[in-house]
Amino acid sequence: MRIVYIHQYFKTPEEGGATRSFYLAKGLVQAGYEVDLITGGAEYYDLRKIEGITVHYLPVAYDQKFGFVKRVYSFLNFVKAAKGLIIKLPRPDLFYISSTPLTTGLIGLWAKKKFAIPYIFEVRDIWPEAPIQVGVIRNPVIKRYLRKIEKKTYRNALKLVGLSPGIVNHLRIQAPEREVHLIPNFSDPDYFFPSRVGGTDVSKKITIAYTGALGKVNALDELVDFAYWSQKEKKPWNFIIMGQGSEENFLKKKASKLNLNNLEFEPFGSKKRVNEVLAKADFAWISFADLPILNTNSPNKFFDAIAAGKAIIINHRGWVYRLVTENNLGFSILDKDWQGLSVKLSALQDNPKKLREMQQNAQRISEDFFTEEIAVKRLLHAVDSKKHPLTLSHEAYIRIA
Repeated sequence: MRIVYIHQYFKTPEEGGATRSFYLAKGLVQAGYEVDLITGGAEYYDLRKIEGITVHYLPVAYDQKFGFVKRVYSFLNFVKAAKGLIIKLPRPDLFYISSTPLTTGLIGLWAKKKFAIPYIFEVRDIWPEAPIQVGVIRNPVIKRYLRKIEKKTYRNALKLVGLSPGIVNHLRIQAPEREVHLIPNFSDPDYFFPSRVGGTDVSKKITIAYTGALGKVNALDELVDFAYWSQKEKKPWNFIIMGQGSEENFLKKKASKLNLNNLEFEPFGSKKRVNEVLAKADFAWISFADLPILNTNSPNKFFDAIAAGKAIIINHRGWVYRLVTENNLGFSILDKDWQGLSVKLSALQDNPKKLREMQQNAQRISEDFFTEEIAVKRLLHAVDSKKHPLTLSHEAYIRIA
């Protein structure tokens, strides 16, 4: 069976960033499927064989620092270039299309109409609702058009995949006649080894690290604010921010203006480098802007952190918040309650055993429910449920999710 896998932002572990598509496509290849993966980011068309995946790199630039108009141009250019390539490829049996952006769904709609080839559509973030709530899209005509495209994309899909329970619920409302599968992001055991990371002596110092995108929706200004509050209160806590994005310069200027000596910035790097940064930390910071739609996220940084056996500090409600609070993986910090978080962290310095329990719980959740193997099994089941029945208890998986 031939599958064309489409993801505009495909990354390998060596490159860093979100590697979900790399592992899922590799899992399809190992299960006997022939996979062509179409992505962007190259200066010119490039064809590579990576872990059995035939990867087509299209000359379509994209950067998180792009403005709105430039991003839209990149999205539409990728759709056009992908169509041009698909016509030249041997006919596939199935498309597996990952968003964001939502515009990748236009490829599936086109392929279904032109070639009668079905597609499975994977929803990583709910578009266009996310950019609408963030305030990037304000024009009411554009809003209506994008919502129409969203619904049409879902309802024409063979099946749908959501990365969180919130996304799955949204898909079921938008396309009640479609089969929907839950496949969250997952931990990466090839790069994160809890037994190899130590953190610090928390009785003397606590280190909190953020590793991920530095965009406006990530609300990293809150971490800078907490670092400033901690410095004023003379708390023995250190902070690390690692990543890249549109807010990088703003965050660095803000930290410099506040004369922070307890916060360091690390450049974006590979999974190996992320692991090295997490090795210095006791807690991983997971934050998003206070918007309802962002509560449905399934952030890679969270799964990297629990794989590395790190306790979690989270600033928003939603699925990951419930995982953290109900399984004792760390603390929530809502409404910028720095004093409340300070009390909790100070208590850990008097009782480091509690921190170790949180870290062990994080590792256990990672190994029991969020592994590459489990995610691949669920993907294979979505592709062909008769050939690949689930061996993991579906009820147990949904309960932890």
